[in-house]
Amino acid sequence: MNGPLSGVTVVEMAAIGPCPFAAMLLADMGATVIRIDRPPRPRRAIDDYTGNDGFVDRGRQSVALDLKQPRGVKIALDIIAGAEILIEGFRPGVMERLGLGPEPCQRRNPALVYGRMTGWGQSGPLAQSAGHDLNYIALTGALWTMGSADRPPPPPLNLVGDYGGGALYLAMGVLAALHEAGGTGRGQVVDAAMVDGAASLMTVMYSMKARGTWRDRREANINDGGAHFYATYACADGKYLALCAIEPQFYRELIDRCGLADAGFDAQWDEAQWPALRARMTDVFRTRTRDEWCRLLEGTEACATPVLDMDEAPAHPHMKARGTFVERADGLQPSPAPRFERPAAPVPPAPRIGEHTEQILGKLGLDEAERSRLLSAGVIGL
Repeated sequence: MNGPLSGVTVVEMAAIGPCPFAAMLLADMGATVIRIDRPPRPRRAIDDYTGNDGFVDRGRQSVALDLKQPRGVKIALDIIAGAEILIEGFRPGVMERLGLGPEPCQRRNPALVYGRMTGWGQSGPLAQSAGHDLNYIALTGALWTMGSADRPPPPPLNLVGDYGGGALYLAMGVLAALHEAGGTGRGQVVDAAMVDGAASLMTVMYSMKARGTWRDRREANINDGGAHFYATYACADGKYLALCAIEPQFYRELIDRCGLADAGFDAQWDEAQWPALRARMTDVFRTRTRDEWCRLLEGTEACATPVLDMDEAPAHPHMKARGTFVERADGLQPSPAPRFERPAAPVPPAPRIGEHTEQILGKLGLDEAERSRLLSAGVIGL
């Protein structure tokens, strides 16, 4: 066995953002992922900023097809007929217009799990609107809760919409549907929308709001920077320390180790005192460098860690001990997660577009002469 998804074939329609990330997760767990790419085209400036054709695209086989030609669509359907899962990230209706919607695909393959990844979902007033990660999380209340009280909410990278609310929910959804299809022989469509996933990630905050323990403003709550014991602080060298001393015993260790003898610190949960206590802690943490504070606090019950940059993080002893980052031929990158007792073998790096076209078409029974004709007609790319 080569990973828990060994034997599962996934067809990925080339896209950007959450769909490739979900495909990476499935490939990391041992699935065979065949990406249907557009034929190679001149590189555009935006291609350098999508995150594709890098680490995220590892573990794929790439077949390049012109889906605007009927022969290209037929080949795509032949590939999909042999898969357990398809994932696509187009606007609603695009796959149908190509002739690759759920109905023709599941007619050929009734057990196919058809995963659809969009920002707004397959239905609703905004379904056909353009958008990106920040738009989707803005509509869910998630973006509103983040950042400083006196500034606009900052873009939290594209972790909350694209990857947390998008890719992870798509991967979970198609695997759940695959489990059901294994018992029933019937596939189904999985409508994974980033607005739905990001809203789901906010369940705890909405629960706190319902019981009156969440204030609908930034830096006024326990885990949004409002509490002095759950925040980041600048140190003497301009680097930062993260504190998460929530539980009373952890809070007491933090206070004792930092020598914060002010009586006011005894009232941990007196929210009226939080701004003053945070100001006091701000002054204290500026008296030493980050690494000096880490020597005092890191690894203790004080729940304090350094805020590391992307060069520092892979070199941290804990990250190195766990192998959280791995150096491969194509560069230093995060290791697959989660971990399994019987893991998949390391997947190969991102393929060249069309790198596996001849191999895959050969398995479909197309001989060399036919492949040559298709290449001349622009139906396939190598």
